[in-house]
Amino acid sequence: MSEQNELGRFLKSRRARIDPGRSGIEANSRRRVAGLRREEVASLAGISVEYYVRLEQGRAARPSEAVLDALARALQLDGDERRYLEGLARPRPSARSPRPERIRTELVQLLDMMDRVPAMVINHRMDVLAWNQLASALFFDFASAPPRERNLARFGFLDADSKERFVDWQDVARATVGTLRLATSRHDDDEVLATLLGELMMKSEQFRTLWAGRDVKQRTHGSKRFRHPVVGELTLRFENFDLPGETGQRLVAFSPEPASPAASALELLAMWTAPSAEKPDPVKSEEA
Repeated sequence: MSEQNELGRFLKSRRARIDPGRSGIEANSRRRVAGLRREEVASLAGISVEYYVRLEQGRAARPSEAVLDALARALQLDGDERRYLEGLARPRPSARSPRPERIRTELVQLLDMMDRVPAMVINHRMDVLAWNQLASALFFDFASAPPRERNLARFGFLDADSKERFVDWQDVARATVGTLRLATSRHDDDEVLATLLGELMMKSEQFRTLWAGRDVKQRTHGSKRFRHPVVGELTLRFENFDLPGETGQRLVAFSPEPASPAASALELLAMWTAPSAEKPDPVKSEEA
């Protein structure tokens, strides 16, 4: 799955973004490269220029933890980027075959009991493995979609409705790419993930552009603005919880600010999706 010499490409992209002045290096008008030079990174990391060049060229095998830590400091990497760097530099052995994805019954029951907030379980590929009724109403009808189509990345880049559903689509797109980029270093043997990335690269120019930026990020919490055809625009906070014992699986839950317009909209959406309830008129509900 890894692109050829992805380690070198990632190192180059990170040093290109750094302002030399912020690293204590006096810049002048004669600089012909953006960011730091190779010798400057080597100096900041306390390693030889020759060794750093070998790293960028993919000719240095399994750098030590100390070297990776020094590079992370020199290149001002955050936690996600540091983990990605280690995954590229010290890949784990590939598994013979992927294990089937399983969702514990208790998790499905928990989602059903969370009837006041949209919630779902996703994996490292952003496949939606389980969901409650509100999550399906907020995003799209997961139950009616084929299993391979129940994927948030595929929805975000290949479904035109996503640009209407996400108010800040570009921000969501960047976050999606950052999550998938990090997943590649942790699941280098995942052929299904490789197929997904190949499809997105082939079908979405926007995905190709963002992927080339090599930004890495796992957002564990924050806020997201939705534009729903029934209840209108609403801002929801999200929290991601890693599920112990379930490699790569996360519980994602969305909640509104208490007593906010979003809380009212979410309550209306819950009424609208209730299977046995009389459907409220959203316009009349707002006027009331």
